[in-house]
Amino acid sequence: MENLRIRIGTRGSALALKQTYWVKEQLKKIYPDAKIEVICIKTKGDKITDAPLAKIGGKGLFVKEIEEALLSERIDLAVHSLKDVTTDLPRGLCLGAITEREDPRDVLISKENIPFSKLPEDAILGTSSLRRKAQILHLRPKFTIVPLRGNVDTRIKKMREKNLDAIILASAGIRRMGLEENITEYLPLDVILPAIGQGALAIEIREERNWKDIVSPLNHLPTALATMAERAFLRRLQGGCQVPIAAYAEIKDSRLSIVGMVAEVEGRRLLRQKISGLPDEAEALGIALADSLLKAGAREILEEVYGR
Repeated sequence: MENLRIRIGTRGSALALKQTYWVKEQLKKIYPDAKIEVICIKTKGDKITDAPLAKIGGKGLFVKEIEEALLSERIDLAVHSLKDVTTDLPRGLCLGAITEREDPRDVLISKENIPFSKLPEDAILGTSSLRRKAQILHLRPKFTIVPLRGNVDTRIKKMREKNLDAIILASAGIRRMGLEENITEYLPLDVILPAIGQGALAIEIREERNWKDIVSPLNHLPTALATMAERAFLRRLQGGCQVPIAAYAEIKDSRLSIVGMVAEVEGRRLLRQKISGLPDEAEALGIALADSLLKAGAREILEEVYGR
C-alpha cells in the first residue's frame, strides 16, 4: 500500500505503550513502507489515580478521550486493552480487530511468596477491582480487601509499604511487561473469573472500509468470537465497574463455552453458570447466559448494587 500513514492513539502508561508498539510492529510486517506514528493521549482514568475506578464512574475511563481523537480524525486507530472498552461504542466507531488473547487469568503476588490457599485467615489483599474483591471474599470472607491502583511496579511497592499480604493483578499485563518473576501463583478460573475481554487487545477504528481492511489481518477469530460472547453477556446485564461481573469464553473442539458470574460486592452471594454452543452463536450464547443468571437471582443483586 503506497503512501500509507497510520497514526495510532494510546494511553501513555508503560503497559499501554508496550501493547501499542507491539501492534505497530505487526502492522510494519504487513505494510513495511507505511509511516506509523504513535500518539499518546491522557484519559480521565490516567488523571485520577487516587480513587477506586468504581467511585469515579467506571465506564470508558481509559478510552473516552482516545475515542474523541478518533472521531475528530486526529488519529486513525486506537489500541486498547479490550477489558477497558465499553460494550456500546460511540456512533461512527467500531472494533476493527481483536488480537490473540494472552493468558486471561489473574495472578497472586504475595509478600512472602505464599500461595492463595496458604494465606493467613486475616490476610490483607490489595485490589481496586470489585470483581476480584467479591470472588475473593466469597471464598475467604475473613480477608480484608484494600483499594490499590497504579502500574505493576507501583502496586508491588505499595504492597510492601502498606504491609499487605498480597495483591492480585491480571496475568496478561505482567507477562507483556516481562515481570513474570514476581508472580507467586496463577489463580485458576474456578477461583477467580477474569474481567470481560481480559488478555485481549482491541483495535478501534472509524467505520470506514479502508481502515477495516488495513487492520483485519490482526484479527484473531477464536478470540474475537469468545470475547464477543463475553461482551454480549456484559451488555445484557448493563454492567459497569460498580458491580462484580465476570465472564470467560473459549472455543475448544469446535464448541464455544462461556462461564459467567454476578456477585454482591462483599461476596456473600455469588451466582455462576456455564453454557456452550456453536462458535457462530457467540453473541446469542452471551445473552442467553445473562438471561439465565438474571432469572436465577442476578436481577436482585444488580438492583441492590445500583440502588434501583
